[in-house]
Amino acid sequence: MGNYYSPEIECAGRDALMRIQLERLKALAAHAYKNVPLYKKKFDEIGILPEDVKSLADIGRLPFTTKTDIRDCYPYKMLAVPDEQIARIHASSGTTGKPTVVGYTRGDLELWAECCARAIAAAGGQRGDHLHVAYGYGLFTGGLGLHAGGEKLGLAVIPVSSGNTKRQIQILTDFHSDILCCTPSYALYIGETLAEMGYGPDDIPLRAGIMGAEPWTDRMRLQIEKLLGIKAYDIFGMSELCGPGVSFECEAQEGMHINEDYFYPEIIDPETGEAVAEGESGELVITCLNKEAMPLIRYRTRDITSFIPGKCSCGRSLARVRRLTGRTDDMLIIRGINVFPSQVESVLLEMNMVTPNYLLIVDRENNLDTLEVQVEITEAFFSDSVRDIEHVERKIAHALRDTLNISAKVRLVDPRTIARSQGKAKRVVDKRVY
Repeated sequence: MGNYYSPEIECAGRDALMRIQLERLKALAAHAYKNVPLYKKKFDEIGILPEDVKSLADIGRLPFTTKTDIRDCYPYKMLAVPDEQIARIHASSGTTGKPTVVGYTRGDLELWAECCARAIAAAGGQRGDHLHVAYGYGLFTGGLGLHAGGEKLGLAVIPVSSGNTKRQIQILTDFHSDILCCTPSYALYIGETLAEMGYGPDDIPLRAGIMGAEPWTDRMRLQIEKLLGIKAYDIFGMSELCGPGVSFECEAQEGMHINEDYFYPEIIDPETGEAVAEGESGELVITCLNKEAMPLIRYRTRDITSFIPGKCSCGRSLARVRRLTGRTDDMLIIRGINVFPSQVESVLLEMNMVTPNYLLIVDRENNLDTLEVQVEITEAFFSDSVRDIEHVERKIAHALRDTLNISAKVRLVDPRTIARSQGKAKRVVDKRVY
């Protein structure tokens, strides 16, 4: 059992893998310290030098990196190579209007493609298959990462991008797509649209799907598999780390394998920063062992998971983690986009006709995420006409679209109608069922 792209790594003995990790960790520490001012400052503050890293256990002595660190280095202060070595730039939403910027050398792009090729192979992809990529292309990392992985594995890649669902279905059928790559919610929507058009899973050639960028459950997986007649696989990544391909499911679906030769995983208590006991849940921390343009040391993902002990029945020896069960911060993932309440607040504070009292309502309609923003109008604006109110709603919706990169329905409500709290304000109601 096992479809491998790099069996010498994916099935490597633990000692061999640890030797690779230690060699790369030493080089990473030296590279980051020498070329990224943030890391030189962090190392100096705790009194450690790159040459103090002598074993993998020493990684616990190194400083954490947070999303705030990257945001404070906007746009390029985290980059460790000169401009002429940067081959591509991606970005994702940050907690303010500024995105989190990530640079890649050609070597980084090859590494990323390798990780995605492993994920596609684990889902049964092989030379001669057609890979239908319905993730978004552009600054979002989903589309281009799996696109490159498919090409590296020798598949024919169909770069459809997202949207225009009936056209997606036509392409799935006419272009003989074997593997679908998209968010789980969009896969469900494709399946429902297929049924509405009077077709069923036997009318499309798909046999597998590689899905990530948002939380989903086994129940959702079963729905997708029934509607599309496929086996659906989970994939995980973050733009800060590279994009999709940090970890992936194999055909056994006994957890997600981490590409440990490139990403060193830890699970810590989010309050103390100390490692949790084996099998316990905690915050996933990733060190990027081989990145050139933007080395990351002990990056706090804020995602909650746990390690799965033992070896997978697929034969891979790579460490496995359970499906992500939550986050330690207030970030929402809506249609694959990171959304922070503070981003919404920053937009509202620029509008003098509304108050800072707001509520975000996240739901799922037709298996697609929706976002409604309820915000109180000011007393002075309370008596204005319906036409004026609708104008303001459209104005706020447009500003939110520019900031969040997703559409939101805006509903102005009367003053003092949003519930107050004596403690931390409740800003989010998430009605989605995972």
